[in-house]
Amino acid sequence: MRKQHQWYPFILAGLLAATARMATADGPLPVSLRGVPTPPVPGLLDGANPIVVDKTAAIVLGKALFWDQNVGSDGQACASCHFSAGADGRVKNQINPGQNSIQPTGQTFDALPSGAGGPNHTLMAEDFPLQRFGNVTDNSTLIYNTDDVAGSAGSFGGEFQGTSTFSGANDQCRRGANEVFNVGHVGTRKVTPRNAPTVINAVFNHRNFWDGRANNSFNGSSPWGPRDPDAGVWIKLNARTVVKQRLNLINSALASQAVAPPIFNDVEMGCHGRTWLDIGRKLLNRQPLQSQPVHPQDSVLGGLSNSSAGNLKPGLKTTYKNLVIQAFNSQYWAYSGVGKFGAPANGGAAYNQMEANFAMFFGLAIQLYESTLVSDQSPFDMSPLDANLAPTWSNISAATPAETTAKIASLKHGFNLFVNNHCGRCHIGPTMSLAAVATNAALLTPTSSASFGPPATPIGYGPDAFGPFAAATLSGATASASPITRDLNILIQPRLMDLGFANVGVTETDADPGLAGTDPFGNPLSYAAQYVGYLLADTSAVIDLPIEKVRACDFLAPLAINQALDDPGYFSQGDGLQADGSREGVLRSLGCANPDTAFIPTPATARAAANGAKMSVATAGAFKVPTLRNVELTGPYMHNGGMATLAQVIEFYARHGNFANDAQNFNLGASSRGLASVQNIADLSNFLKALTDERVRYQKAPFDHPQLTVAHGHVGNDVQVEAGNPLGADLAKDERLTLPAVGTDGAAAPITPFLAPSP
Repeated sequence: MRKQHQWYPFILAGLLAATARMATADGPLPVSLRGVPTPPVPGLLDGANPIVVDKTAAIVLGKALFWDQNVGSDGQACASCHFSAGADGRVKNQINPGQNSIQPTGQTFDALPSGAGGPNHTLMAEDFPLQRFGNVTDNSTLIYNTDDVAGSAGSFGGEFQGTSTFSGANDQCRRGANEVFNVGHVGTRKVTPRNAPTVINAVFNHRNFWDGRANNSFNGSSPWGPRDPDAGVWIKLNARTVVKQRLNLINSALASQAVAPPIFNDVEMGCHGRTWLDIGRKLLNRQPLQSQPVHPQDSVLGGLSNSSAGNLKPGLKTTYKNLVIQAFNSQYWAYSGVGKFGAPANGGAAYNQMEANFAMFFGLAIQLYESTLVSDQSPFDMSPLDANLAPTWSNISAATPAETTAKIASLKHGFNLFVNNHCGRCHIGPTMSLAAVATNAALLTPTSSASFGPPATPIGYGPDAFGPFAAATLSGATASASPITRDLNILIQPRLMDLGFANVGVTETDADPGLAGTDPFGNPLSYAAQYVGYLLADTSAVIDLPIEKVRACDFLAPLAINQALDDPGYFSQGDGLQADGSREGVLRSLGCANPDTAFIPTPATARAAANGAKMSVATAGAFKVPTLRNVELTGPYMHNGGMATLAQVIEFYARHGNFANDAQNFNLGASSRGLASVQNIADLSNFLKALTDERVRYQKAPFDHPQLTVAHGHVGNDVQVEAGNPLGADLAKDERLTLPAVGTDGAAAPITPFLAPSP
């Protein structure tokens, strides 16, 4: 097989290029997660002065904080939206009207296909998919559409007034019925405008959240990494001196994500106006999980549990303050003075250093805990491989030899459907996502004696790690760890794109901008948009793009070709070029498959083409490529939660998405409409189900947990609710769903797919 880049200099016509790519049916391949290391975080646990001095204690702290309902303003834990295979399986009061839409309809609820909808509606199979077609393989036959979203119920919201430092789950907030989230003017809990993705295996993502706003670099106090000019942590220099310094921990998107829900909106967990210092004051002197039973055999918390066999009790035998002291370097908490860190807005004692740094403790502890949530023991992971890295499925058995043979045949066909329909172009590598930029790059880098995968047939690091003949290059994943590429859109036009994000046409682009959004400081979320600024020589536009890792010669579709060519989609010699890396004095051409593509336009050339096709990006409606691991259990699917079953997802790809637009990814056109046949849906679904780790299904370690009680709608229905919530007379009474505490051995009953009946 010919490498992807080799035909571009000779076939520049978009249609011919697309035809060549479409005809390449092999690779890249999904591969096992066994033995794959998590991305390194320099300075966190290593070096002369690490931030964390006791990793075990930090993981205890992180697990307790993740599951503790006291973290929220009204009983919401991080786990409240991530308790079911790392995602959210609730069905009642889970609808948002589409508040990320630019249209007025984003503030009003629609009647769903079942005929009902809105706040406190109970989702049912009849409601899905949220976009419907007369012919499931033809997206020109739309018969129903809505910008409503199946999200996750969170907080009632309100204005923060204060909190208790020792007991009580609920903050003092000025609460009332929300103008959008109410039934008959009785307030209901707000719902997120996007579906909650799983946190399992999220440690491998270069950025987190659907739109990537959880920065790869953790700044210690907000999700925004180096974008936030006020971010930093307080460091004790000596007994009299404490200073605020910038923090830049790479590969820490989990920490960036963790610090967002409790304070950066009043939908998910907290009241408006609450700060991380307030949360630190609320929690530090408390017993962790003080109202939630912890199993005595909990794989992380069991040694500190107050419970014994047959006698579950709430809480741990310590305080959050003690865990912080044990886990973190003393320079972040030992300063005894006050006055430097401010005081509560509504009065009270001045904050101390430990409270001032609580966001850092929280984010990093949860990151270390979530880094243990790696599901690498699925049937797919354990299968030996053949010479072409395809699973043999010799580890599979069924009730009879005939059933075993039929099951293996189905799995092999499903795997081939996945590969031949180019699903692996986005769902690549061991996490089955291009969003795992650093991990994919590390595995594609030749490393002597290093291997991963099933023990019987390990896979060596190097360019063939995801399939023979450097198959990974067909996806844009390379050893350079570049977070951007240039690829074709569905109209066969080259566009700059963020690697690991794709517009697949789930909704119309005005329903949710996704990656095309901006941060609170007015900067684009997209790396590709920053790269345009770099090409224009606008240094202020490059905020957090690691430009040293962006190699133009690795782009799927070249940006520039150092030849005398004339094509409207590509820069060439006649336009004015310079060698990639020449601006920094370090050429980025080593090992390029085609050195003629290791060029970029000069700033003057780029400015002249600033509004043209050659500088265009495809970010509108693009969202992070999710992992497919445990996908059987993590519905509803897509960023809008618009599909309830794997069959609906397969039908979606068979019709090449719901809505065509010029930001839509080219690879969507590779799926065969025949993918939606009964047999193909069954076999591809069986392959996807083979990605489920049984430890996740049965909540076995490391996926065990304390008891958790989550809000699951309100007393009543979508027509009438019962007022009189203890938090406010004009708020609806909560209905509750309780997950019992489980230990290392997990639960007797499995987690079931979305909307499936409980066993």
